[in-house]
Amino acid sequence: MRAPLFLKRRVRHIMEDISIDGQQISEATIYAVETASSYADSGIHIALAAERVGEFLGIPLTNTLITSWIVMAILFTIAFFVGRNLKMIPGRVQTLFEEMLNFILNYMTEVLEDGKLARKLFPFITTLFLFIFASNVLEFTPGIGSIGFIEQSSHGGEAFTPLLRSVNTDLNVTLALAVIAFIVIEVVGVATLGIMKYASKFLNFKSVIGFLVGIIELFSEVARLISFSFRLFGNILAGEVLIVVIMFFVPYLVPVPMMLFEVFVGLIQAAIFALLTLFFIKIAITEPH
Repeated sequence: MRAPLFLKRRVRHIMEDISIDGQQISEATIYAVETASSYADSGIHIALAAERVGEFLGIPLTNTLITSWIVMAILFTIAFFVGRNLKMIPGRVQTLFEEMLNFILNYMTEVLEDGKLARKLFPFITTLFLFIFASNVLEFTPGIGSIGFIEQSSHGGEAFTPLLRSVNTDLNVTLALAVIAFIVIEVVGVATLGIMKYASKFLNFKSVIGFLVGIIELFSEVARLISFSFRLFGNILAGEVLIVVIMFFVPYLVPVPMMLFEVFVGLIQAAIFALLTLFFIKIAITEPH
């Protein structure tokens, strides 16, 4: 049975419409991709990894590494000028620093229940706090993230590479701090209790329950590397991304209170990192039950 002539014509028209629509869809798709690419070049750019800005003796230099050197130089300069002018009758600045340091030392002594050990660990805990806090505050200094190079991107557009970047938005930095804290915690525990007694916290063969608890404790020790590094990295990076997004859409006035809030967050994160290190040291030197 043959199809009627009008039906054949209708099918032909439908096929022609489909061909035209398919061509229009293809053109629209290409246009959308090109528009998205151009918007990506001129819009918000977030990079998780630190950007490489140079090389020294075969060692790659990243923008976070350069910023960390600046932070250390600032802390060294402050320590040099404050320590050089110490007096028996302190002035206002010296009194402020002495009260702060005495408060930290007394708190550490109270937590560790050992004044001698607190004095030994005082420089380490204080340095951790000051480095992390100074790095977080320096993030909002003019020039951090805004001075850099414009290079050609992989898809033909232009990409901006900042010369300086917030230190703690680099996972390598926070992981390095976590490794340092982890090593200090374990070394202090072994030095205080002895290697056999300290190892008995994790290798307990007196009972099945004790053995399982020891294995859990061992995994919790290693997990500190992840919790230490990702907590600091995630909070600081999230704050930076939030400010970038706000500045992109509302560039005037609104970012200011958010920056002040992020300074407070930076202080809290520095205190948390230092305090957790102190508390874990206390756990490490506690006699096993």
